[in-house]
Amino acid sequence: MKAVYPVYFTMTDAVVLVEVPDLEILTEGKDMNNAIDMARDAIELKCVSLEDAKLEIPQPSDFASLDVENGTFSSDGKTVISYVDIDSSEYRRKIDTKTVRRNVALPSWLNYEADKAGVNVSRILQEALMATLGVHRN
Repeated sequence: MKAVYPVYFTMTDAVVLVEVPDLEILTEGKDMNNAIDMARDAIELKCVSLEDAKLEIPQPSDFASLDVENGTFSSDGKTVISYVDIDSSEYRRKIDTKTVRRNVALPSWLNYEADKAGVNVSRILQEALMATLGVHRN
């Protein structure tokens, strides 16, 4: 599911406070970039959790119906409203840690050497793929 939710961002001296009123989410970020990342992660996690529980996901509010004065943190600093886009399908792929079985062909002599050395071929293949793709474990 792709969606765009309105989010209240309240700037304080120390952090940016975040509220997603449609999903009853409160979080914070160390700066605006981090606050947007935290909002996106929290929204995607909430949507995935609701999907898994077979519960209805609230529709995003109309931007015009929102008022910064109604935000939970409105008295803590200057509040602005912005949209944050989410993709729960992409989020689900990122957090999926189940193992997938793949067949790999190795020359017999190399398999023999790996067995003799007690090398975990699956682990080495995973590390090599992550290095090649420039990705890291979550």
